[in-house]
Amino acid sequence: MGKPHDPYPAAAGTAEDAHAVRITVRTADHMRELGRRLAALLVPGDLVLLTGELGAGKTTLTRGLGEALGVRGAVTSPTFVIARVHPSLTGGPALVHVDAYRLGGGLDEMEDLDLDVSLPESVVVVEWGEGKVEDLSDARLQVVIGRTIGEERDHAAGGEPPHPGPDDALGSEPEGADDTREVTVIGIGPRWVGQDLTPLVF
Repeated sequence: MGKPHDPYPAAAGTAEDAHAVRITVRTADHMRELGRRLAALLVPGDLVLLTGELGAGKTTLTRGLGEALGVRGAVTSPTFVIARVHPSLTGGPALVHVDAYRLGGGLDEMEDLDLDVSLPESVVVVEWGEGKVEDLSDARLQVVIGRTIGEERDHAAGGEPPHPGPDDALGSEPEGADDTREVTVIGIGPRWVGQDLTPLVF
């Protein structure tokens, strides 16, 4: 029997110096814990791109990341505001949480949002940002979240994924749906050369 098709190959479209780890995430609490572990690796100026279908857990992961960074305000999907800034309560970097679904992409458009924060001094997390905001930095973490079974048919076939509602949260699927996710974290660019990503695995 052949290997199942993986719509989120770890190395697709990555730089030569990219490296990755893959984590099985079984619950929303585990997804938040992954966000907390991810926060421990981040420094001001880091860019994190989150890729995954509706309800995959992108906002749940960002919520855990914000908790670990010690930022102000509840982390919810920035669907209607495009970007939301969460200042640090601990003297660390602010968290800039972006929904790039409606953005054409690029640094100029991000600057046009008139964010009251310096992006190079913040941790920037972008949902739906693949192919749009990579020029914000010469390095990034690409976090790809996929279901272990029953991956979204349209997205797997190359179609446009549906845009989420006000909160893209793990566990928002119909009752009985499998919450287990396979999360691939890919370090791309000079910032991540030699960086140990294994602390993310649990």
